[in-house]
Amino acid sequence: MQKKERMANLEVLRCVAMMMVVVLHYLGKGGLLPDLTAPLSVQDMVAWLLEAFCIVAVNVYMMISGYFLCESSFKLSRLLTLWLQLWLYSVGIGVLAVVTGIVPAAEVSTHYYLTLLFPVTMGHYWFLTAYLFLYILLPFVGMGLRRMTKQQFQVALVLLFVTFCLLKSVLPFRLEEDGKGYDCLWYLCVFCAAAYLRRFGIPFLQKKSRALLLYLIGIFGTFGEAMLLHLFYLKTGSLELILKIPYEYNHIFPFLASLGLFCLFLDSSIQGKIGSVAVRIAPYTLGVYLLHENLGVRYAWQKWLGVEQIDGVLPLLLWTVLVVVVVFVLGILVDFVRKAICDGLHKIFLHIRPYRSLTEKIRDVDTMFKREVME
Repeated sequence: MQKKERMANLEVLRCVAMMMVVVLHYLGKGGLLPDLTAPLSVQDMVAWLLEAFCIVAVNVYMMISGYFLCESSFKLSRLLTLWLQLWLYSVGIGVLAVVTGIVPAAEVSTHYYLTLLFPVTMGHYWFLTAYLFLYILLPFVGMGLRRMTKQQFQVALVLLFVTFCLLKSVLPFRLEEDGKGYDCLWYLCVFCAAAYLRRFGIPFLQKKSRALLLYLIGIFGTFGEAMLLHLFYLKTGSLELILKIPYEYNHIFPFLASLGLFCLFLDSSIQGKIGSVAVRIAPYTLGVYLLHENLGVRYAWQKWLGVEQIDGVLPLLLWTVLVVVVVFVLGILVDFVRKAICDGLHKIFLHIRPYRSLTEKIRDVDTMFKREVME
């Protein structure tokens, strides 16, 4: 019973994280986050505060994946299914955007179509590029993490986070090789942190009030540091290159906020309709991202959903809530239809011998890696 409750908790969190992703893209790509080099209005500051509350989304989403994957075996079938889902969205929505005129003819180029056809290696969806590369590394990383002692794990995590998180957070200049959290390397760090939580836990954060406090410290630390840098820049004209650094995924404040929110849900009990609905729709949440972040509509849907009509704090909050509901529900429905069609075609193709033979070979590879985990 506890396992089911825990699963519901994390699936609710998965849904919340994807809603936060929508908020980030509405604010950022809708032009609601003005540059920090200029004076800010009250609406601007509220927008940046909303950004701080939601900046945990991507780290949390990866923590959820890492929490489950660290005890799972590599599945070639999962890799191929995920790649196919990504490719269908990339090509389908991208071409549809051209046909319907959402993407002006002047902006359609060979590079555009190459990005649609090769979404992973062309970085169409940066998160999926990082995730898929990490998943390919799972046979190596997973086996290593499962064999490490608690002390070995702690030393390795300290080295990782000092190098790729803490240093950039305290130095008053930008590091040349800092990927800002948009890469596989950072999500390997997050994956390892989630694996540690799965194996050993963090007793201090098992108390909900402490986990919530850590989340709030991270959020207001992010916002507060950014505002201090903003004020310092207005007075001195210095540090322009690091004004937005507190909002980067691999900064210490967003990471701590992510850890706090994850632990808050991890040790919560969510029952009833909320939990059951979340478990049902959570598998489709990735479709929300793949739909609204497609290159063909990436900077268009914000205008469709009223971003240019926002003038004031209350309209900002109301429109943001409305947009989250619309984009999230639409994304879930589209991916539900996509999966139903793919499942139906899969059943039909199973009657074709070469396809059936291929699926059996893929299943054999899955079984081979599963034996390694069981041993």
